[in-house]
Amino acid sequence: MKLLFLRHGLTQGNLEKRYIGTTDEPLCAAGIEALKQLTVPPCGQLFVSPLLRCRQSAELLFPGKAFAVADDLRECDFGRFEGKHYRELAADAAYQAWVDSGGTLPFPDGEHPAAFRERCAAAFAACMASVTADSTIAFIVHGGTIMAILSHYAGGGYYDYQIPCGHGFLTEWENSSLHILEVL
Repeated sequence: MKLLFLRHGLTQGNLEKRYIGTTDEPLCAAGIEALKQLTVPPCGQLFVSPLLRCRQSAELLFPGKAFAVADDLRECDFGRFEGKHYRELAADAAYQAWVDSGGTLPFPDGEHPAAFRERCAAAFAACMASVTADSTIAFIVHGGTIMAILSHYAGGGYYDYQIPCGHGFLTEWENSSLHILEVL
């Protein structure tokens, strides 16, 4: 079975290179226009993060298609770093400690990266347990969510699967593993 993982379109926070996790930003004009240029394969079922930017992306990419909202496919809670640019955080000792840890420390007042990855992998498994068709299944989610799912089910490191907004991966699901077929 083919699975399509697409990162939502651009938001203003993405353009400004801010940490946008739980902030429920809409797509910006540039994000909407870029998504309108994409051609995506049709899908049998569509799973979407509950955040507005993902729901808007789903509506633009698959007009009229019903989708299932999976709450635990939402992006990581960046806590005190939420909405901030790395330059704004440069003097923050907690931020520097997080950077020095390679992103393994919990976000102050936010989510632990390991718990986030486990949440995403479990949410993906729950979605797959509800799949009723053997056609392409699409997920419109966040960059971190894609990284968490693919590193868990396809192997490799978390940061191996970084992808820009409006892009993603076409994969093959076989024997409870994902295999990358194409980067979109």
